[in-house]
Amino acid sequence: MVMAPEKLKLFMGVLALQFLLAGFHIVTRAALNMGISKIVFIVYRNIISLALLAPFAYFLEKKDRPPLTFSLLVEFFLLALCGITANQGFYLLGLYHLSPTYASAIQNTVPAITFAMAAVLRLEQVDLSRRHGVAKVVGMVVSIGGATVITLYKGLPLFHYNLTIKSLLTLSSSSPILNWTLGCVFILGHCLSWSGWMVLQLC
Repeated sequence: MVMAPEKLKLFMGVLALQFLLAGFHIVTRAALNMGISKIVFIVYRNIISLALLAPFAYFLEKKDRPPLTFSLLVEFFLLALCGITANQGFYLLGLYHLSPTYASAIQNTVPAITFAMAAVLRLEQVDLSRRHGVAKVVGMVVSIGGATVITLYKGLPLFHYNLTIKSLLTLSSSSPILNWTLGCVFILGHCLSWSGWMVLQLC
């Protein structure tokens, strides 16, 4: 079966996005290890984004801009609160306690959480009498369940050489697990904020 050019472009675009996100996790973690302030990192990130996107938004979309009303300002505030302040803040706090691998694994729950929010707000139709409706619900449950397992359980390393029984007991002590669980909770907060940001754009 030959993939249509449009679908191939879409597939390659999504694949490239995943590679970029993986690189972003690694670069961000490296920046945190260097001691950069989390607030400074967020400010610089958004200043660079503004500098890159503002010219395109102004020149390409200026004819389509709606009038600036109070309700629109409130919507902008809520989008900024969810999409920038909470989203990026929770992400950096979580990544500070976790490895990029765990952060990216938990981040895969964003589509499931977005689907759940959209279904509750009646923005997404769920038809359990059809296969695709059941598949959506099963996928959501499996995705959120997997993230819950990652959050609540942490085993010992599979490959860790020259470990004594004393060091194994140290690895299983409460302090690292507490920080690790706290990091997972922060990343889940990041996922909830990201999902809420996407759902708010449809409301």
